[in-house]
Amino acid sequence: MSTIKAADTIRKPLGARDQNLLRLFMMLVFVFVSMTMLRPNQFATMANFNSMMRQFPEYGIMSIGISLAMITGGIDLGVVGTANLSAIVAAKFLIGTVPKGAPPAQAAPYIIIAVLLSLSVGLACGAIAGTLISKFHIPAILATLGTQQLFMGIAIGITSGRPQSGLPLLYSKVGNMEFFKFVPLSFVIFFVIAISIGIMLSRTRFGIYMYMLGTNPRASRYAGLNNTSIILRTYMISGLLSSVAGLIMMARANSAKADYGSPYTLQCVLIAVLGGIDPNGGFGKISGVTMAILILQFLSSGLNMFNNVSNFYRDVIWGGVLILVLVFNKLLSWRSERRAVRKSIGK
Repeated sequence: MSTIKAADTIRKPLGARDQNLLRLFMMLVFVFVSMTMLRPNQFATMANFNSMMRQFPEYGIMSIGISLAMITGGIDLGVVGTANLSAIVAAKFLIGTVPKGAPPAQAAPYIIIAVLLSLSVGLACGAIAGTLISKFHIPAILATLGTQQLFMGIAIGITSGRPQSGLPLLYSKVGNMEFFKFVPLSFVIFFVIAISIGIMLSRTRFGIYMYMLGTNPRASRYAGLNNTSIILRTYMISGLLSSVAGLIMMARANSAKADYGSPYTLQCVLIAVLGGIDPNGGFGKISGVTMAILILQFLSSGLNMFNNVSNFYRDVIWGGVLILVLVFNKLLSWRSERRAVRKSIGK
């Protein structure tokens, strides 16, 4: 089978199998309306919307990276370690090169270099994970667990576990700027990334190849695809997105540390699965992931408004939701398979 024919055959199941968007939209509306009714003077306010737009871009971007890896049939559990390591490298560079109180004109070139350096670290981290998976055939979950520990260990080693603070004022000022005094720059970055990745998956050959690889690696190889190259590039993109998230975290906290955002890993996996990404690979859309991000952000912000709900229960809630979503999706998959078998028998 030629690559073009294989790509054409893979498009139909994508639309047929991904029926999660309507359910996600209904869930999004339900959570929003519920929180608005329970906390009308707190939830549906401009100040809370602004706060939410500041909170979710960092883990939202990492969720997109994990989703890309899951589409190819793998997973990237090293996104947080990559984000922190890339941010620490950028922070140490800025602290070591930009004098305190330096004027913006003097600090700007160094900030640009630091951003490029951070993105390069993210690409390198993704390349390491991708090489372990594609070249040495190490299972993705084990390879990325290992890289997560490796990157965190390197970050702790070069910082002695201390936060890297004292960044140039210009970096924090630009990183936390708002358009129209309401829309944060971090939200704009997330929006651009979500649109770009969505277009890549739906409109480019590489995106179709990722779905083909996730659906059936052996068939994609017989179709003439370079599975090794696809996996490597996918994890490099995930690493690049993680470094962007690290830069956003660094701007928001005005510092960088090896253990920032530790709970994000579970949250990002939950978002990907809730958003309709098949853990077995081959199916899912970024639009679904985006709606899942909003659902969890609405739910998280709403729970914060209840004083009797402790933050210690947050991981319990996320873990429970993840299990329920996995079970629900599996039941739907079995139901679809039974319908397909009945139709084939009827014919």
